[in-house]
Amino acid sequence: MTRRHFIVTLAASAMALPLASVAQTYPDRPIKVMQGFAPGGNADNIARTVGQEMSKGLGQAMVVEAQAGAGGTIAATTVSKSRPDGYTLLLATGGHAVAGALYNNLAYRTVQDFEMIGTITYFPFLVVVPANSKYASLTALLAAARANPTEISYGTAGVGSTHHLAGELLASMSKTQLLHVPFRGDSASLTSLLGGEIPMIIAPPTAVMANIKAGKLRAIATTGPQRWQGLPDVPTVSEQGVTGYDVQSWAGLMAPAGTPRPIVDRLNAELQKTLVIPTVKSRLEDMGGEVRGSTPEEMRNMVAAQTQKWIQVVNEAKIPKN
Repeated sequence: MTRRHFIVTLAASAMALPLASVAQTYPDRPIKVMQGFAPGGNADNIARTVGQEMSKGLGQAMVVEAQAGAGGTIAATTVSKSRPDGYTLLLATGGHAVAGALYNNLAYRTVQDFEMIGTITYFPFLVVVPANSKYASLTALLAAARANPTEISYGTAGVGSTHHLAGELLASMSKTQLLHVPFRGDSASLTSLLGGEIPMIIAPPTAVMANIKAGKLRAIATTGPQRWQGLPDVPTVSEQGVTGYDVQSWAGLMAPAGTPRPIVDRLNAELQKTLVIPTVKSRLEDMGGEVRGSTPEEMRNMVAAQTQKWIQVVNEAKIPKN
């Protein structure tokens, strides 16, 4: 054995002992889960629903902390710079991949600076019009956009939101012109739609379901690859002539890069146990999501693919980068 080989082998052996020890003793104090949006919103509720149940198996509290702003990038920055010991995690959403496409100067890399733990839920957006709209389907609405490129505008939660990019992708794949009207959040876009100021919005189910049930609004399409379980009679975008269209947001847990694999595996195992508990699954579905866990590797591949997808959409739509 060469001297160099001996040193490398010795170092690897020395590292294996603390990793095994960490796996046996982790966690021995509360775990912080950062989320980058307002308290009481979907991300916050998902983090609390999952965290409360995971804490039972981990034997330590999972404390959710909101660090809202900049599309979730403030919280992601905090976690990416945290000590990789499993005590600071990120509840990431689909906006995490969008940020990787929209921001030139992020303080972190969306994939390489995190250890993926696992996905939690996926949910589509809804294309929504007023209940009395003359557009009975997305097919009819897109036909109007082709006939008169200045006629159809759509509202979203803001420039650079996943909703916005969903609209840009729809325009690109359907070969139409759709005018984006950004608002400060889903509530503002919903108010404008109800007031008759815009003909449609793209929004998550939780933002519009109350008004759909009340008969004030009508969903004409869902953006996922299959029909959404909450509105099984509403066809997908793909079913209405835009073949292959698929936009879903998601939520999942991440840790800082360098977090020991035994800790990642422990967290993933507890997450998988949590997601099959009927009460947890029901609560997550009530938020509009499809519960779907994953391995760390599956989540890493998904986030990388989503980031590349949105980079292409941003470049093709010439959306200004920050």
